[in-house]
Amino acid sequence: MIRKYIVVKGIVQGVGFRPFIYKIALNNKLNGWVKNSCEGVYIDIEGRPNDISNFIIDLKSKAPMLSKIEDITIVEKELKGYKDFKILISDISRKDEYEYKDENELEECSKGISTIISPDIATCEECRNEVLDKSNLRRRGYSFTNCTNCGPRFTIIKKLPYDRFQTTMNEFNMCSQCISEYENPLNRRFHAEPTCCNKCGPRLTVLDNRENVIDCIDELKKIREYLKEGKIIAVKGLGGFNLICNGKHKEAIDLLRERKRRKTRPLALMMRDIDVTLKYCNINSKEKEVLIGNKKPIVILGKKDNQLENNKTINNEAIDQTLGKIVNNELLNYKLPNNISFNSSKLGVVLPYTPLHYLLFDEELEVLVFTSANISGAPMIYENEKALSELKAVADYFLIHNRDINIPIDDSVVNVILNEERVIRCGRGYAPISKKYPVNDGILALGAQFKNTLSISSNKYIFTSPYIGEMDNLETLSNFENNMNYIKNIYNINIKTVCYDMHPNYWSSEFVKNYKCEKMGVYHHHAHIVSCMVDNNITSRVIGLAFDGTGYGEDGQIWGSEFLICDFKSFKRVGHLSYMDMPTGDGAVMFPWKMGASLIYKSLKENVNKEIPNIIKFLPSQFSYKNFNLIMKIIDNKINTPLTSSMGRLFDGVASLLGFNSKISYEGEAAIYLQNLAECFIKERSNNIYEKFYSYDLAISDDMKIINTNKIIKNILEDLKNQVNKGEIAIRFHNTIVEISSNICISLRARDGINEVALSGGVFQNEILLEKLYLKLKENDFNVLTHKNIPCNDSGISVGQLVIANEQRN
Repeated sequence: MIRKYIVVKGIVQGVGFRPFIYKIALNNKLNGWVKNSCEGVYIDIEGRPNDISNFIIDLKSKAPMLSKIEDITIVEKELKGYKDFKILISDISRKDEYEYKDENELEECSKGISTIISPDIATCEECRNEVLDKSNLRRRGYSFTNCTNCGPRFTIIKKLPYDRFQTTMNEFNMCSQCISEYENPLNRRFHAEPTCCNKCGPRLTVLDNRENVIDCIDELKKIREYLKEGKIIAVKGLGGFNLICNGKHKEAIDLLRERKRRKTRPLALMMRDIDVTLKYCNINSKEKEVLIGNKKPIVILGKKDNQLENNKTINNEAIDQTLGKIVNNELLNYKLPNNISFNSSKLGVVLPYTPLHYLLFDEELEVLVFTSANISGAPMIYENEKALSELKAVADYFLIHNRDINIPIDDSVVNVILNEERVIRCGRGYAPISKKYPVNDGILALGAQFKNTLSISSNKYIFTSPYIGEMDNLETLSNFENNMNYIKNIYNINIKTVCYDMHPNYWSSEFVKNYKCEKMGVYHHHAHIVSCMVDNNITSRVIGLAFDGTGYGEDGQIWGSEFLICDFKSFKRVGHLSYMDMPTGDGAVMFPWKMGASLIYKSLKENVNKEIPNIIKFLPSQFSYKNFNLIMKIIDNKINTPLTSSMGRLFDGVASLLGFNSKISYEGEAAIYLQNLAECFIKERSNNIYEKFYSYDLAISDDMKIINTNKIIKNILEDLKNQVNKGEIAIRFHNTIVEISSNICISLRARDGINEVALSGGVFQNEILLEKLYLKLKENDFNVLTHKNIPCNDSGISVGQLVIANEQRN
């Protein structure tokens, strides 16, 4: 007989790890115990050498699906003579006093907490079946059903180690039946900390917007009735409140947009199941895998033809007969209101991920509008009192519950491009990100101004918060501080270095003044490329393409089309778009036609007065002679006209030339319009291939490759004059950016001998650009790095900042 003491680190709490250890210990005839600690999971086992060897093999090869083992330490000890195997109460201290009192074989865990918090997990199939099973007296219709394989984790944990008394479920005492399940090694609720049922768990309450409780026997039935009437409901879910309404009720959707002040931005949908989703969306195998998986994010899907405004009739042969009846060559009942996403060719769809969400649907209700409960620009609301106070002018009714949310979290958003899942917004199911990486302890990265996240390093991990949002109001700043303090406190981190964006007018330049420790500024686009390198575990120098809307550059100008040669420590700018004037500054962001006028003025400056009368004939109404004169005067007199090399602004300007004529209501709206034009054109072509691009000028100055946009704009204007299809112009413009980018990369490889290309920045959320450039670079034998787990937009900035600061400190 021998004895082994084992410490397992990683995502090993809240994922059924102790019950798993219990079972494989019994299977291998071992005695001892297992328990949680701040360091991970401690295991003490005694048995025959061969049985212990088999146990360790099982530990490594059969761990629960939701777990992630990062490290296993095994030490041999003297026999104690255990008589059985038990699950012990967890250690709440940061040191295992029982084991370390007189022995020094293992390093003390007082140096840092190693346990990784599990994200919240979508309802498993077994729990879903229980909830929908009318014969299950305890859990049928019960909104908080969960087990070891699913349910809340991150949002209810207050402290580590993960045990019920350290979560918001501590308020609820388990009934005798739940205790029996919790203590039964053969039950899937064995040591599932949020275990509860309709006798002992959280309860639902329905209120109107005057806070009157609605007396009803079945709260979910009452909510379904309200939804069918066209009412707007604020629902408290897993990570906060959502606003929902009937997804087929156009008037309710219009009212929701008006009350929430969300004029045109697409609204996400929750659909009853995958079969309903197939009615409205094109879904490939990878998208289906993500939709029905255990994370259940919002997935960006293509609308089916019957959902597009320009398709009034449907060819019978193109329709799967399982979708519904065809009458008079038209598809009935399967068209959603256009005001969900207006002229976009995409829908953001999520499937139910808690029992409560499953119970919002019935045979009549199959699609719900499902959006975060906030007033546009503010963080998601997650507290009952605040929801009732601040959403009473938005929601007609409230569905609340009495299980507290310790830390809020938004729904994740992902896209599938090149058959790979790519996170756009990292939230429920994915966050917090815990990435093992060789960085020093105590570095805090404040992230970006927009789409903010923060990152903190500890114990060779980078912990990245969920999506926080736009840092332009006090509520979001408070949300930032809550997330920062949560990560700091739960992992007992002492901040030694703070890194921040170099932009002098960003929020972080003021916030960093609160710290007395070391401070390090990091350039925005360097952080973008490094975040992509970290996502791909690449440490060598790369050619980095950082394409986005805004980022402060070394020369004090606004960058955003950067070709960089960089590693973790430094970067060199080697190419970019020629600088463009941004008349009225942020006004050119909000009104893309101003950027379009600037591009025209830049390209035709010599003959602009002569050309304007001819140009305005085939441009949108904003491009009037009066408006042109105003923009030219603003530029000539340098009145609030910063320079930019932003690829995002170029896309905006071109979109305005092709018909985008409104004020921006959400980031990237004009660029999405441009992408939709291109997608529609490609879809209408029988072979789906269009490779033409515009000619362009590339100047080389002091080893810097500068892309002159003048010829591109002139060609676009000529095509408009000749009434070329706007979709064809849009795809040709995309192809031009691909052609320019790939040729510059080929040139840089020849000069610097670098074969890795990293693509980062929000512009690479554009599917056409990312896919075409990726394939073009692969054709030329580049190793192409793209974002998958870390978002390519500004939500990934904090990871890049942290790694750069770590490298520059050393």
